[in-house]
Amino acid sequence: MSRTPIIAGNWKMFKTIAEAKEFAMVVTNELQGVTGADMVVCAPFTALAALRDALTGSNLLLGAQNVHFAEEGAYTGEISPRMLTELGVRYVIIGHSERRAYFNETDETVNKKVHASLKHSLIPIICVGEDLDQREAGQTFTIVEEQTRAAIAGVAANQAAELVIAYEPIWAIGTGKSSTAQDANEVIGHIRKTLAHILDQETANRIRIQYGGSVKPDNIGEFLAQTEIDGALVGGASLVPDSYVGLVRGAVTKEK
Repeated sequence: MSRTPIIAGNWKMFKTIAEAKEFAMVVTNELQGVTGADMVVCAPFTALAALRDALTGSNLLLGAQNVHFAEEGAYTGEISPRMLTELGVRYVIIGHSERRAYFNETDETVNKKVHASLKHSLIPIICVGEDLDQREAGQTFTIVEEQTRAAIAGVAANQAAELVIAYEPIWAIGTGKSSTAQDANEVIGHIRKTLAHILDQETANRIRIQYGGSVKPDNIGEFLAQTEIDGALVGGASLVPDSYVGLVRGAVTKEK
């Protein structure tokens, strides 16, 4: 089954509103008319409104980096799904390893956020992945399977088909290290088999699974040439306009 690649830039805690608008001006011009991949920018909350306006009429889609599972309430510092949809947000990253490590994100809260996002027509980009100790202990498949099962528990197959899963080996994030394309493909293939067991094979074949971990314009083609890898969740390399454009162009020119 053919799946449209998805390139999602995760800006993390970078870029002011002015910097975000400058990025959008350059990238929308460079990627005007480019097709063959979904292009997403996941920006800090403060830049979302400005980016919504700057991306209007372009082929870039707006994403957020987190969401709360409640509709509203006394949750100081949090953002609800309704607040994101009002801003034109289409995608939201859920369960990133940094959220799990620094902000007490758990499999349970990931699942709640997935359900809340789907309820409000947000497409979750669900992050799963092992750390170095788990990898060296041979637990990679076990970890990604457990996290995948927990994240989509209770999600119907018709809703799950719209999800995006991002396999991000924690040991490769921001370290300059990268899994080989073949290894990443094997793990992502296992995630897809897990999805087939939870849901069904047809739905699993429709779900896009990204790779995330020190992806750059010069290696993205190698990853996306793999049969199971449908895109990339990219941190540092998505911050520079020329680099983001290179990632997209690498995605749309890949050969399976």
